[in-house]
Amino acid sequence: MTRAVDELLDILDLEQLEQNLFRGRSPKDRWQRVFGGQVIGQALVAASRTVPAERRPHSLHAYFLLGGDPRVPIIYEVDRIRDGRSFTTRRVTAIQHGRPIYAMSASFHLEEPGFDHQMPMPDVPMPEDLADETGLRASIMPAMPEPVRAYFERERPIELRPVEPERYTQRTPQPPRFHVWIRATAPLPDDPAVHQSVLAYASDMTLLDTSLAAHGRTVFERSIQPASLDHALWFHRPFRADEWLLYAQDSPSASGACGFARGLIFTRDGTLVASVAQEGMIRPVQEKPAG
Repeated sequence: MTRAVDELLDILDLEQLEQNLFRGRSPKDRWQRVFGGQVIGQALVAASRTVPAERRPHSLHAYFLLGGDPRVPIIYEVDRIRDGRSFTTRRVTAIQHGRPIYAMSASFHLEEPGFDHQMPMPDVPMPEDLADETGLRASIMPAMPEPVRAYFERERPIELRPVEPERYTQRTPQPPRFHVWIRATAPLPDDPAVHQSVLAYASDMTLLDTSLAAHGRTVFERSIQPASLDHALWFHRPFRADEWLLYAQDSPSASGACGFARGLIFTRDGTLVASVAQEGMIRPVQEKPAG
């Protein structure tokens, strides 16, 4: 899996064209449009490149405007909104074919002491107690729908160990919750900015799918048209994205062909390091009859 992580790091290492202008590329895979997490991660890198290193991102809020074209580069234009004594604000627009496809605001903050509390981590099995890649292939993948099986079988930069793997093998309505352990599949550099960008990339991987759990469906079905519409991410405490993180997700609501989902991300010792919220389209589509 080292090659997949190397490719992810290469994709996140944007080319600087001008002072506030960067260029990113997409991997040469089979996706018909750019993965949303890639644009989140690249936009965060672009914003971070214009901020002093001692100021770390603590939040980002973004809208997906158009599907990205993986065949051409993405241009990231950074607007330096504000440089305050403690906080820095940046706005990033991702552009393809002369049109914005993504817009993001991000805030950066100098570390300082203050009040401290957090929600407890859910009581779930540790990653070592769950099926690894070999176990998933042997026991669960044969029952998975073909698109889900293809995703788990290919080389990828983020390893997933779902706590509720039956989510992908049964079309039974379940509580709108999903827990999955995630980590980069190879060691990452020590730079905290790299770990934040990798987590931003991973935060879009399973969140929208949680809003379909209550209906016994998944975003991998051809009868579902999924698309991330907006995405918010808050960083609370330091972490490493190449160590196991629990992504605890739930979906309070789905209506009008849109699903809303939230996520809390914990280290294995129970430290809450990030929070996520997203609304996305989960439009049911009529499958064409065969023949």
